[in-house]
Amino acid sequence: MMRTQAIVYTSNTGSTAHYAKLLSQETGLPVYSADEAKKQLPNHSEIIYLGWIMASSVKGYRNAAKRYQIRAVCAVGMCQTGKQIKEVRENNAIPDSVPLFTLQGNFDIKKLHGIYGILMNIMVKTSGKALTEKSDRTPEENDMLDMMLNGSERVCLENLKAVLDWYNKSE
Repeated sequence: MMRTQAIVYTSNTGSTAHYAKLLSQETGLPVYSADEAKKQLPNHSEIIYLGWIMASSVKGYRNAAKRYQIRAVCAVGMCQTGKQIKEVRENNAIPDSVPLFTLQGNFDIKKLHGIYGILMNIMVKTSGKALTEKSDRTPEENDMLDMMLNGSERVCLENLKAVLDWYNKSE
């Protein structure tokens, strides 16, 4: 039986760090940023990894997978919690044996740094325009449009329910 030793995360605007801290509070596991973990955790430690999603890529996952034994992955992005699992798993080569959870994060374009801010500005202009003009939007598309136009605070403990259920059953 494997025992998770820590939570490790990579965050850009703070949503992933917020989820990592919430998960730590609920599980009692120590939490480290990826940089802190390099100094604090031995290689091959068993971790839950949290990273932010950019174009279906979970930032920091590949490096974490080389260094640690990943028990589960939580990918934080704009899509609603529980969506895009297949796409994220395939794009990051996350083994089927590793549970993957997608979590909806906050969206504040002003907090994005460098190229990410530029890319998201382009995405908001193009996708936002297309969604605005679409007459038969799904509830998920309405949610995405609301995030793009108004920003949002979507990080919440409720979004971690599936992760906590998995953790409580597996530990």
